[in-house]
Amino acid sequence: MAEDWEHGGFGLYIHWPFCQAKCPYCDFNSHVVALIDQNAWSAAYLSEIERVGTETEGRVLRSVFFGGGTPSLMDPDVVDAILTKVRATWPIANDIEITLEANPTSVEAGRFAGYRDAGVNRVSMGIQALNDPDLKALGRLHSAREALDAFELARGVFDRVSFDLIYARQGQSLAAWRSELDQALSMAIDHLSLYQLTIEDGTAFGDRYAAGKLRGLPDDDLSADMYALTQDVCAAAGFAGYEVSNHARSGCESIHNKIYWRYGDYVGIGPGAHGRLTLSGQRFATEAPSAPILWLTQVKRTGSGDGVRVSLTPAEQAAEFLLMGLRLSEGVCLDRLSSFGEEYIFNKFNNLEDMSLIEKCDGQLRLTSKGKPLLNAVLRELLGA
Repeated sequence: MAEDWEHGGFGLYIHWPFCQAKCPYCDFNSHVVALIDQNAWSAAYLSEIERVGTETEGRVLRSVFFGGGTPSLMDPDVVDAILTKVRATWPIANDIEITLEANPTSVEAGRFAGYRDAGVNRVSMGIQALNDPDLKALGRLHSAREALDAFELARGVFDRVSFDLIYARQGQSLAAWRSELDQALSMAIDHLSLYQLTIEDGTAFGDRYAAGKLRGLPDDDLSADMYALTQDVCAAAGFAGYEVSNHARSGCESIHNKIYWRYGDYVGIGPGAHGRLTLSGQRFATEAPSAPILWLTQVKRTGSGDGVRVSLTPAEQAAEFLLMGLRLSEGVCLDRLSSFGEEYIFNKFNNLEDMSLIEKCDGQLRLTSKGKPLLNAVLRELLGA
């Protein structure tokens, strides 16, 4: 009998915690430092791959994702060493996807060629906006021209290049977003990530918002209109929304992110990295210490970068399965949901179906077009006591 995680696959996430500057909206585990000992970081990543590889021996690896932070600050030799170790540790899928996140301020032709030669076959670029005033407001270090030049550089090296934009920005109108979205789709190759700006506690934007100093944010109605416009315009251009914030041509969806959303297993390596691993029939949540030097020192001294490894109950697994899977347009498999044994969830369906927020089709539970903008409310109803 196949274990449940095999429905989603197996992937590896490598977290590079360093950036050139901290963006005011970002709540990721990223740090600005003057000097980075790339050799020390390479050795720690290799040690962790070997350690987790012994626990997951024989699994076919579907994807590797270098995230951060700004992984395009990594020396190509470090990426090469990591991917060489990966290939020696796990069987590799024939269509393995190896993604590296990049910022327009940290790319140049030789570096991209080095990543390609190491085995990276997909780049995800953090462009975020296509005009200079909004880039400045978002705290980005690059100009719109630099972003376009970096994108052209990347597409000359890699067959697959995705990029991110943020919408519902300060002072942004629906017409301005439509124009920017049209420009983005004219550039796009096969994949776009389009995120609505959220104000997170503990960020510079969060502090400004709490003090009443973050003005010009769209109200709920305008934000909803921007989301609906995004779905319609992207779909018409052949970039269907396969997940709440992600759009792709058919067959070009992110393999790595679908491992998360389909509730597969993934190894998380690096400061603050999260993972989900099924070992001897039990599913575990893992989380590494977030402080870079603490993580690096711990790996060197103890041979393990794990900070937390917690066994997940069936109820916790069912909740995570829904939290991740309902983000996908395809939804979640009802048989898999039933396997967690949390029958109370099924008792919540009727009311949500009556409101046309969810639907059951071909053995899947999924959000309707009406339900997608109300994902959080649907999840509260399904998972509430």
